[in-house]
Amino acid sequence: RYMSGCVKGLHMHKALYSPDRLTKPLLRTGPKGSGNFKEVTWTHALDLIAQKLADTKNKYGNKSILFLGWTGAATGALHNTWGLPRRFLSLFGGFTNPTMGYSSAAAQYSTPYVLGTQQVGIDPETLQYSNLIILWGANVVDTRLETMLEPHIREAKERGIEIIVIDPRRTRTVKTLGTSWVPIYPGTDTALMAAILYVLINENLVNRNFIAKYSHGFEELENYLLGNKGGFPKTPQWAESVCGAPSDKIIALARKYGEKHPTALIPGLSIQRTIGGEEAIRMAIALQTATGNIGVLGGSSGGLTWGRLPPPKMGAMNIPPNPDISFIPVYVWPDAVLEGKRGGYPSDIKAIYNVGGNLLIQGSDINKNIRAFKKVEFAVCHERFLTTTAKYCDVVLPVTFSLERNDIIIPDGGNYLLFSSQAVEPIPEVRNDYDVFCELAKRLGFLEKFSEGKTEEEWLEFFIKSSEVQDTEEFKRSGIYFGNDHFRVGLSDFILDPISHPLSTPSGLIQISSDRYAESGFSAVPECRIMETNGKYPLRLVSPKSRYRVNSQFYNISWFREQEKQELWINPIDATIRGIENGEVVIVTSPQGSLHIDACVTEDIMPGVVCILEGAWPSFNSDGVETAGSVNVLTSTVPTLPSHGSRTHSVLVQVTKTRK
Repeated sequence: RYMSGCVKGLHMHKALYSPDRLTKPLLRTGPKGSGNFKEVTWTHALDLIAQKLADTKNKYGNKSILFLGWTGAATGALHNTWGLPRRFLSLFGGFTNPTMGYSSAAAQYSTPYVLGTQQVGIDPETLQYSNLIILWGANVVDTRLETMLEPHIREAKERGIEIIVIDPRRTRTVKTLGTSWVPIYPGTDTALMAAILYVLINENLVNRNFIAKYSHGFEELENYLLGNKGGFPKTPQWAESVCGAPSDKIIALARKYGEKHPTALIPGLSIQRTIGGEEAIRMAIALQTATGNIGVLGGSSGGLTWGRLPPPKMGAMNIPPNPDISFIPVYVWPDAVLEGKRGGYPSDIKAIYNVGGNLLIQGSDINKNIRAFKKVEFAVCHERFLTTTAKYCDVVLPVTFSLERNDIIIPDGGNYLLFSSQAVEPIPEVRNDYDVFCELAKRLGFLEKFSEGKTEEEWLEFFIKSSEVQDTEEFKRSGIYFGNDHFRVGLSDFILDPISHPLSTPSGLIQISSDRYAESGFSAVPECRIMETNGKYPLRLVSPKSRYRVNSQFYNISWFREQEKQELWINPIDATIRGIENGEVVIVTSPQGSLHIDACVTEDIMPGVVCILEGAWPSFNSDGVETAGSVNVLTSTVPTLPSHGSRTHSVLVQVTKTRK
């Protein structure tokens, strides 16, 4: 009941055997982006890549090579699109390394300041002890970061537990799991949290004993919330004007929050992909601290449930340190390419090595990303299809799907491991990423260091021998190994005995006020940072995931694309103001660009907010206008600070009718 495949996995064969699947290496013959390539032999392609890498290194140095990608098979122990390229490029002498990631940079940055660790999640099984579950920007039905989370929440609902969903959209999660929906403007989560805390404090619903025993600096946050020391009170009435939720609904939510225990607050990745996303995570942790819900069965930390509690022990391939140390935040990679050292970046990028990612369209500001790919002297990618990113590369290497190889999968959540058995023979001439890097390492003189003389099978046997798995054959046969404890709660040891198990913070406690964080230039306590709309761009845009894609994967497969139309969600109030009818083509404009897309007039999104699902591959008409609904033509590479993380839910737009 609690582990089942998602719709994408169950229909992966449609991508595996797609007629558009790449089967031979490609060499670009036309201008970048034209899609003009010719098929070449593996020997020719690998010789060329090795020569280009060597020439780039000799002429410009290792820092001139930028690694991009790493999504897709990132959780494989061997065929890992995060680890393999880094191992290869480090042994080659170094590279410019993008850090933090698009998914959770703000949370990764801010959580350790408050809790001293990233391991702050829960096992989904613990939700059977919850008396209230709050899904805050967490669309767990469509975005399955943990396979057991959705069914355990569904089971809680069946037991009569209230599931509150806070989201600007009435998502499938609202419709199928939620017992109540609280729509708020994107990027205003911290304001709503602040108002809830204000009510909890004023109505004596905070757990003062818990606060005193386990936290440091709560009184400073309390002064901020109450408006002491020159500020203003963060009342529900104030929050209503900021986030759009009625003040009486905020008060009712706060009272329910304070009265129910334990409460699991499950933040989605969305709330920290905003300007001030760092503060949303810090304030969520403060909420759970104030209500005594951290480290207890049925509660949660307020940090990401995707909090990476340790999986069962499994061996891993060593990733050597990057010898030519050069780092950039991944969110600004096109800026680093275009501006280089003159723009304050550590290197002048001359080559891009892209594995496991379609970052030209998944990164913000597609037009800027195109300029960046056009600027570099050489770009190579490993791919299964001729994606938009691949079209801007010089060499494209066809690689396998997970169904065509063996691997050990280490999930992002849950206390288990998966053995992913090869289901089918690879399509002829398609190769594993590992084998590609072995061939390149051989040409560049470090094959033995890279492969350590091991084949795929030998690496997997080596990993299992270094693991806690006792019965290798049973692991391979069943495909799953469960760890012993499935009721883990992050920080439970600390809550049980804070003296013996202090946190790795300056106080050893939950650091509600952090002087170290203040050194970044922002407040020591979480404060609201809100992006205001304006007359030119009066609407807030969100760009959530599609149930039928993994980011941009599968968009090119017609079956997946047809399940969920790429369109603009707009509330009837906003549509009426603009004279827009359902199904009509509209223009969406931001400071970065514009696109044409069909309008879906629906009450499933709140007034003042519009939505376009991310991941569509762009298509430009003869006038250069994007017409496929590829939302990142509208987004900005200006990050949220201090994390330098994604702010793709802090985008202001205008929507207008197209001219007849």
